[in-house]
Amino acid sequence: MLTESFEIIDPRFARYAPGNVHLERLASGCRWSEGPVYLPAGRYLLWSDIPNNRVMRWDETDGSVSVFQSPSANANGHTLDRQGRVISCEHLGRCVSRIEHDGSRTVLASHFKGQRLNSPNDVVVKSDDSIWFTDPTYGIDSDYEGEAAPSQIGASHVYRIDGRTGQIQAVVENMEKPNGLAFSPDEKYLYVVDTGVSHRADGPRDVRRYALSGDARSVQGPGHLLASATVGLFDGLRVDVDGNLWLGAGDGVHCLDPQGDLIGKIRVPEVVANVCFGGPKRNRLFICGTQSLYSIYVRTCGATWPTA
Repeated sequence: MLTESFEIIDPRFARYAPGNVHLERLASGCRWSEGPVYLPAGRYLLWSDIPNNRVMRWDETDGSVSVFQSPSANANGHTLDRQGRVISCEHLGRCVSRIEHDGSRTVLASHFKGQRLNSPNDVVVKSDDSIWFTDPTYGIDSDYEGEAAPSQIGASHVYRIDGRTGQIQAVVENMEKPNGLAFSPDEKYLYVVDTGVSHRADGPRDVRRYALSGDARSVQGPGHLLASATVGLFDGLRVDVDGNLWLGAGDGVHCLDPQGDLIGKIRVPEVVANVCFGGPKRNRLFICGTQSLYSIYVRTCGATWPTA
């Protein structure tokens, strides 16, 4: 029997909603939960509590919750690279950094054309080891999630860090506040959320789809408007193996098909900032609500890097 945790809008969503499965609250006590990443080797999840300047850790083996990193430079989004290292977006550090296997920290990007980045927000890694990240101004808009400062760049872009050379290039320059991002399973498309409505009443609350160029190092054209948020705004997102988008929204998690049609929701009693797939079978969706961490099992798996 389908539980109240799932809302089927299109019959196609029923295949992803298992019966007798409920939303589980795993942790609480945060101010603004964000940036979840699952580490399969250790069977634990990391997520950010940005205003409290800490990264939290939830252990899947015993359900324990602890502080992984404090202070955390007001870290926001996280991901893993192909070597299993944690990549972080730092608001206070205004950079993208990496935690090495020995625990040391390496700064991967802090400036573009001699100007400091705004406050890197979310990040994904592609199969060629390149790192793509968004850089809105949320960490420099006030002291709440970073440190108030003027933007040196004067705009908010999506950037790519070359996996071999470390060179940084702007790949999307037509957004107001680029936020969550993810690749399609075949890496032919890049999805990016624009939360410009946070700074302008009639601003975008959209997710756009960008086709990658032939060399897969940039995108083609201004992108295609895939969908606009119907409750609150979209934020972070992940893509499953079928190409569906799972996005944080004002009333929970919205699931869009690859064409941008809303097919279903996971109801969450808090505004959702971000999600990620995890667990040994990658079929557990971890959800960062405002003050809490949730999870729910679904009948799909998170997309992984394409095989050669």
